[in-house]
Amino acid sequence: MPLGELLRRRQSVRAYADAPLTLPQLSSLVWASSGIRPGGGEFAFRTAPSAGALYPVETYIVANHVQRVAPGIYHYAVPAHALEQLAAGDFRRAVVEAAMGQRMCGQAPAVFIWTVIPGRATWRYGNRAYRYVYLDAGHMAQNLALAAVALGLGSCQVAALYDDEINALVGVDGAAETVIYMSVVGVPAGE
Repeated sequence: MPLGELLRRRQSVRAYADAPLTLPQLSSLVWASSGIRPGGGEFAFRTAPSAGALYPVETYIVANHVQRVAPGIYHYAVPAHALEQLAAGDFRRAVVEAAMGQRMCGQAPAVFIWTVIPGRATWRYGNRAYRYVYLDAGHMAQNLALAAVALGLGSCQVAALYDDEINALVGVDGAAETVIYMSVVGVPAGE
């Protein structure tokens, strides 16, 4: 689909059908937002830009309903393009509560959670790094949103969250690593 058409069709989707994501869809979404581009030579440049190519943002996924993926919380291992299971089980209620009651986080088949490890950028940019990490996360969320449209899916970006609760959900301390952004993705309701 041409980029102009993707941009025209992109919208925030807050209601999802009771349909799973397929593993190839999830793989495409994770790669589009966080993956390594081919042809980088000795450098592992990614699909989304990052200030100084430092990549301080990490990707976690709450899999609610993904074919061939057990419900649970996963970390995306970028070099291997693989998911590492951190916790098994149904976390829909916990992610809804951590997202200030936004039900779409329990309804969508997958919730992308982006954390930042500030030290990866502050060593080079000092306090200015705190501006850059939010930009990096925004680039990743936009890539996810456009990839979702290309796959016939919907997404919604989420910044309203309780810091301590969402940090605890993915197992980060809120200081050396902390959640800064989320997105939900799935088949829009009515399709």
